[in-house]
Amino acid sequence: MSNLQVALTGMTGFIGRSIASLLKSSGHDVQGLVRPGRESAAEDLDATIVKGTMEDRSAHSLLLDGADVLIHNAVDWQVLKSGDLPGHLDVNLTAGIELLDAAASKGCRIVLISTVAVHHHMLEHWNGEVDHMHPSRPGSLYGALKAALEAHCWALHTQSGTPVSVLRPSAVYGLDPNHKRSVGWKMIQHLLAGKPFPRKGGGKFVHVDDVAACISGAATSTSQNFRIHHLVDCYARWSDWTAMATEALHLDMAIDHDMPLRPRNMFKTDDVQRDLGVSMCRGHDGIRAHIDEMIRVQRGSP
Repeated sequence: MSNLQVALTGMTGFIGRSIASLLKSSGHDVQGLVRPGRESAAEDLDATIVKGTMEDRSAHSLLLDGADVLIHNAVDWQVLKSGDLPGHLDVNLTAGIELLDAAASKGCRIVLISTVAVHHHMLEHWNGEVDHMHPSRPGSLYGALKAALEAHCWALHTQSGTPVSVLRPSAVYGLDPNHKRSVGWKMIQHLLAGKPFPRKGGGKFVHVDDVAACISGAATSTSQNFRIHHLVDCYARWSDWTAMATEALHLDMAIDHDMPLRPRNMFKTDDVQRDLGVSMCRGHDGIRAHIDEMIRVQRGSP
């Protein structure tokens, strides 16, 4: 694959930084939309900074100037969680749709970072093995936002043949530059302070490096199709996380494992290896390595 010019939203976030770093290391040029005042967070990425916000439509054309690919990764979480529904719809939905339209009109490939949260109610006749054909039935505003953007991308592909990859990560773990936002960070804090962490339930997880690798694979693909991939590596209960952490810390704590070992539904990911060249196979060993890294950081160890 020859050198590509990649337009990226959400470049200074946890996932965005990993995307930019991987694309740059692979020889591609990245120009990222960066909110004014956040420029310092992008200085080490060796990327072209386009100052602006999603609601600043004048920044869209600057971001897409010369681009071969648009990776739309940004979400304004502040407005989403504020309860300002009109503001959320303008910033995250309408502006997002306008950016996608502009990219399609310029002939860009589109990579949309969506989420497994487009699913909430799983249909029983899928027998617990959800694939890309399962309809999206979100149970949150975030899931509904991503489902709407996915639907618009499908319309763009149908009308103009725009190649589109929709990637749906589960909970993304890895050491966030803002450490306290890392998945499991609070758990390690509790355990280091000698406090139990009796969180119930569990979730589906994937490492940030694998998410970035999948996004890179989608951005550099030559497929002209509309493709959806679920990015899910493994399921883990919070009691599993706690057990791995207490073992690493040599703590003797009672842990309540009275929860199902497996979720009712899991996502099929065999197409991720085939289409994007990334194996979803870290499993609990990947979570254990992440826990070890968080322990080292919180203890101040090298």
